[in-house]
Amino acid sequence: MAKVLFIVSGASYWVVKDGSRYATGYWAEEFANPYRILTDAGHEVVVATPDGVIPTPDMMSLRPAMNGGIDGALRMESIIREAEAMRRPLRLSDVRLEDYDAVYLPGGHGPMADLAFDADCGRLLRQQLASGNPLFIVCHAPASILSTRIHGESPFTGYRMTCFTDEEEEAVGVAAIAPWLLETDLKAKIGVQFSRGPIWEPFMVEDRNLITGQNPASAAVLGSRMVEILKGA
Repeated sequence: MAKVLFIVSGASYWVVKDGSRYATGYWAEEFANPYRILTDAGHEVVVATPDGVIPTPDMMSLRPAMNGGIDGALRMESIIREAEAMRRPLRLSDVRLEDYDAVYLPGGHGPMADLAFDADCGRLLRQQLASGNPLFIVCHAPASILSTRIHGESPFTGYRMTCFTDEEEEAVGVAAIAPWLLETDLKAKIGVQFSRGPIWEPFMVEDRNLITGQNPASAAVLGSRMVEILKGA
């Protein structure tokens, strides 16, 4: 049995262009699907957040329309409710990476409010990348890579990856109010080699030990890939 660290946003809102608070958090599907895939395979999941705050789901992500209907929404709620690790998260500052076989970061707009600027998150991502152990990041969670810069330099420069695209941000109506766009900033400020698939379709990029997914639909793909990699470890 492997032990997987989930680094989850602790944000419940994001300050947008006009200074107002946009309600957010982590995206339910991006936590629930990999969590269920991993735990069904017998692996242990531990959650860590900035300051050890209990993560807030983006309520939009629990709507039936976002989960293929009422049954899908109830399934998401059930997985999250039964996930004891979400009720007792570690502080990022207390995490010892040597205790874990892999690291995973779910998205939602929450990471753009906290993980993108969190020094402990940046330290852990730099260490995990250097260790050669698997690092999985999906949707908006690659915002956390911005926190890896020291004097403007990041070890993620030149890596092939994907994230929630600017086109998808426009499609959900958030681009117009966003203080910054994830795809744009990862290209400009980190210098990643960016690729993408069609909007809303699962898309995964694997470069050495960094595995990234484009959008919520990609989370289950990353979860299955985690199980494959852990099985071969």
